[in-house]
Order: sequence, then structure tokens, then C-alpha cells
Amino acid sequence: MTDPARRLAPVVRLAPAKLNLTLAVVGRRADGFHNLHSVVVLLDLADRLSLAVRASGEDSIHSTGFAMGSAGVNLVHAAVVATRDAVAATWPGAPAPPPPLAARLEKRIPVAAGLGGGSSDAAAAIDGALEAWDAELPPAARYGLAAEVGSDVPLFLAGGAALIEGRGERVTPLHGVRCADGEEPAVLLVTPAVAAHTGAVFEAWSGGAMSEPGVARRTSEHFASEFGSGLAVRQLVERAAVLAAANDLLPAAAAVVPGLVQLRRGLARLLARPIGLTGSGPTLWCLYPSRGEAEAAAAAVTAALDAASISAPGDGRPFVAAATIRAGERPDRGGDGPPNLATQDRPAIPERSVR
Repeated sequence: MTDPARRLAPVVRLAPAKLNLTLAVVGRRADGFHNLHSVVVLLDLADRLSLAVRASGEDSIHSTGFAMGSAGVNLVHAAVVATRDAVAATWPGAPAPPPPLAARLEKRIPVAAGLGGGSSDAAAAIDGALEAWDAELPPAARYGLAAEVGSDVPLFLAGGAALIEGRGERVTPLHGVRCADGEEPAVLLVTPAVAAHTGAVFEAWSGGAMSEPGVARRTSEHFASEFGSGLAVRQLVERAAVLAAANDLLPAAAAVVPGLVQLRRGLARLLARPIGLTGSGPTLWCLYPSRGEAEAAAAAVTAALDAASISAPGDGRPFVAAATIRAGERPDRGGDGPPNLATQDRPAIPERSVR
């Protein structure tokens, strides 16, 4: 057993961004929230979280990069606290509680952008805290803990392409993208310098800012079936136009972020490719078969912004970046893989505006 107080180096975790390739709002629930059907992949764009054991005091968190806001700080803190409670009776130092942690978070993922950075940070905090304390939780308990912290958090423990349902807490791993040697499927990300809070976007959706009912759901269900057994990079890119139209929240995000539609149209004209929206926005995406092509597109967008030939909403400069899509993994990895959360009973989950 490693004494946490004697650990010489902090525990480090990367917290990846997610990309919604489809997002269908299935309907409003009796509790006032919404059921979703969404196919998601993870990206190499990631926050960096380090956790160091403190000899005394309380948990602390320091962040750099994109401003987190109180919601992001609270979500990481809530993950650490919930993990401590979950292992308090079983960790090697019991009956004493696990010691406090000093967290340092480098925010490389834009906040309130539809990229899931807050939930990913929380998943990284759960996993990192367990290692810092030399504690263990069975996979099902770990995923249940993640679901208690936030609806989207279990996705990031699954670690790959997935279908998410319910309020985001039901996760079914998918095979995802099948990459040949040297292939790097990639995506261009353009995030306007304005937040699109999930609650406000769903309120606009409920108020009537919605797509034709059922279209995104049919696309999402069909694509989930295809992605379940895996798609080659070429096949994924060929489906870009259909996927770019399969987000029920696009009209609502446009209502919350004036100028988003104009930016989407400007990018489509410039790049001559379909432009989609991830999550509740405002991040727009464009698929490419290689990292190099996505980087060239990012350079073209940056030049167009500099020349004012396209404009973006918000008071500051948009975040423009190329990111690689993580290659798919088989969902049938036995006892070491994530449980199929879609088949497990879970407690009621508090919805958080972190998608």
C-alpha cells in the first residue's frame, strides 16, 4: 500500500472534450427535463488535471486557461467530495477519512461550449482521487458515483465513442471509428466567444425553437446502429452532411446566440463542407479525414476572421482549433471495460448545465 501522504508526485489526468455527432431531443420528461439520444466521440483536445495530497487543510482548486466559473469549480470539487464519501470506509487509511487534495486544472477546452469540459473534468477528478488515495471502487460503483455527480460524467469514464440516452447518464459504448495505420480522423472546431448555457438553450427549445420533430432522432438511431460495429474514416466523413443536420438544438442555440447561423453559413461557404453543432453549442464543427486537412481549415478560418470576410458572435475572438477524433475501441472488453450503463438501475440524476 502507498501512503498517500508520502506520494512524491501529483496524480495527473487528461480530461478530453466530446463531440456530439448527433443529438436528438426525444421529449420532455415528467420532471421537467429532457430525454436525449446522441452519438458522441471523444477528442484529443483535453484539459489537464493534477491532484496532490495535502498534509492538512481542505480541498483546494486552482485553474488556468479558460475561465471556469463557479459551476465548473463546484463540479470538480463535488467529484472529489463524492469520491471521498464513497471510499471513506474502505480505503487503506480507514477509519480516518481520505486526506484533502490540492487540484490544479489547466483549462484548454472552452467553457459552456457544448464540448463537455466540466463533466470531463469531474470524471478525471474521480479517477485521479482514487489513485491519489490508493483507493478502489468496482466499475459499477464508479459509474454510479459519476452519475450522481452529473448526467454527462459517466460518458468520460467510458473512454470512447458512445451512445448516450436519458438525461445523458445512460451510456452504451460503441466501436466508433476504425482507423487504418496512419489515419487520423479529425475535426475543425470553431467556438464563438459567447457562452451558450444548456438551461437557456433547452428553454428556447421548449419555447418552440426546434427542428422538424423526429428527423434528428431517426438519423441518430440509424447512425448509432452503424457506429456500434464501427465505420471507416472515409465512411464517417461521407456521412458529414447528414450528421451536421442531426442536432435538434441548433435552432434553439441560434435563438440564444444571435449571429450563430450567419457564422455557420460563412464557414460552409468558406470550407465548402457541412457544418454541425456539438451539444447545446455554440461550438461548430467540420469533419475531415486527416489532422493535416483540419489544421489547414483552421488556418483558413483564422485568415478569414482576420480579413473580416466572416464574422462571429461574441465580444472576443473565436476559439479555432483542429482536434483528432479518438479511434474506436471494442465495447466488449470484458471485466476491464466499462459496464453497459443503459442496462443498470440508477438513482435520479441532477441535471447540470455542462454539456
